[in-house]
Amino acid sequence: MDAAQQEATARARELQRNWYGEPLGALFRKLIDDLGLNQARLAGVLGLSAPMLSQLMSGQRAKIGNPAVVQRVQLLQDLAGQVADGSVSAAEATDRMDEIKKSQGGSVLSNTTQTTSSSGAPTVKRVVREIQSLLRSVAAAGDIIEAADTLAPTHPELAEFLRVYGAGRTSDAVAHYQSHQS
Repeated sequence: MDAAQQEATARARELQRNWYGEPLGALFRKLIDDLGLNQARLAGVLGLSAPMLSQLMSGQRAKIGNPAVVQRVQLLQDLAGQVADGSVSAAEATDRMDEIKKSQGGSVLSNTTQTTSSSGAPTVKRVVREIQSLLRSVAAAGDIIEAADTLAPTHPELAEFLRVYGAGRTSDAVAHYQSHQS
């Protein structure tokens, strides 16, 4: 790989970090490990071709263009967390992955435990990811930060919201969300 390709890959991974909270290679590898998948199965569940998944993982492509695929990634992350904490068995996870694969975006799976708490309310992480997904589907992180900078002098709270949810990490957005709950 020449210097220009290395620079382009580094730039793509930084964009991924801004858009998705971490480079997609790391995110997808965690899903593969946590859910016991291989790349071909992950690509199938997400609705991506194997070459596209590979390009996203390697940083040859920066952005997932289909919002439904972005939502499937988020649903798989939620599922992986539930498998890790023992609230979902491996067999249940397989069934849920089949449901995720069929989902077309929106709130198709909102009635399942992977998007809601035991009380039926959406989990904080799920709400935060929905906000992030919406903002990131409207504008790139750099544009969101620019808008936040413009708003900061007169509307600092809105500027902070844009920065945290539009260009920040999911963990920071969860903390922000929780700090603003009454």
